Amino acid sequence: MRTKSVVPRLRAKKRLFKRVKGFVGGRRRLLRTAKESLIRAGVYARRDRRRKKRDFRRLWIVRLNAACRQRGFRYSQLIAGLGKIGCELDRRTLAEMAVLDPTGFDTVAAAVCKALGLPEPAAVA
Repeated sequence: MRTKSVVPRLRAKKRLFKRVKGFVGGRRRLLRTAKESLIRAGVYARRDRRRKKRDFRRLWIVRLNAACRQRGFRYSQLIAGLGKIGCELDRRTLAEMAVLDPTGFDTVAAAVCKALGLPEPAAVA
């Protein structure tokens, strides 16, 4: 006698359809289309987890460059100066300082300018 795999198959379909909740049209209702959509969504999710790291680093660099330009020097000079003074703050922390704590960033900028022999940076209010 042939056994039918009704219960496991229904359970698998139910799991799959729970994952495609929120998709539109046949991507939510049709089994084959839903499977394909999930595979593609997984590929995009994996790719974009890696993209996100790049995008945030670019944002921090843009913010740091803008903060440095306001104080009269360049981003590349900031990074070179941080290496000279032995500061181990990363770009994320520095970018947050530039936005949320300008006085703290001014002290870092002053130390960098002193190490590089640049003129004292102008404080930004």
